[in-house]
Amino acid sequence: MKEIENAYLNIGGKFITPITELKKKLPSIKAFIFDWDGVFNNGQKNNTGGSNFSEVDSMGTNLLRYSYFMNQGQLPLTAVISGEKNETAFYFCQRECFHYSFFKVAAKINALNFICEKEKIKPNEIAYFFDDVLDLSMAEVCGVRVLVNQKGNPLFVNYCIKNNLVDYLTASPGGSFAVREATELIIALNDNYESVITNRKNSTEDYKTYIEKRKTIKTNFFTVVDNKIEAAEI
Repeated sequence: MKEIENAYLNIGGKFITPITELKKKLPSIKAFIFDWDGVFNNGQKNNTGGSNFSEVDSMGTNLLRYSYFMNQGQLPLTAVISGEKNETAFYFCQRECFHYSFFKVAAKINALNFICEKEKIKPNEIAYFFDDVLDLSMAEVCGVRVLVNQKGNPLFVNYCIKNNLVDYLTASPGGSFAVREATELIIALNDNYESVITNRKNSTEDYKTYIEKRKTIKTNFFTVVDNKIEAAEI
């Protein structure tokens, strides 16, 4: 445990919740939900309003789901909740077989409540990866909260720490592999990092089984219509 902690402290990560307590939270987690802008990227937009992602972060989400699968024997729920409409996020969710992609959702707690009701899970069974103000309604209730450290908002970071809205503060900013940093941390705390990497490297039968199960997931898209979460066609 100390070796893992030191590896992250050495790159500048901060455990707001002690690592031993963070580890205790993970067995109850059933879902991994991600903000998009500022988490998978640095928040900058192109002329169509889109923003990119890194394959390094993408692999992190895949390895995290496999880690969960190895421990639990089933896939975790996965979702992206964004305040904007982003075609790249849609592509990512479909390619990576995420369960949900929400867009144009400013009050993100509404998407969280929708997921919890539909999937019969509780907010404290969700790990949330976020970076900014629109995410705080979710961070307030989720079981594990990873705040992507954008460096330029120290007062916001202090606010999150003071108000118990974050468990781990990344060393990396959005767009510089913050998702990979956080997902590898959780895998390590799941006590199966070596097996996850080795099985992926060797494409073992267990990993192939995971991939086949992952392929069965069809991404569902939702947005806000008349202040209600509604299904959307993409």
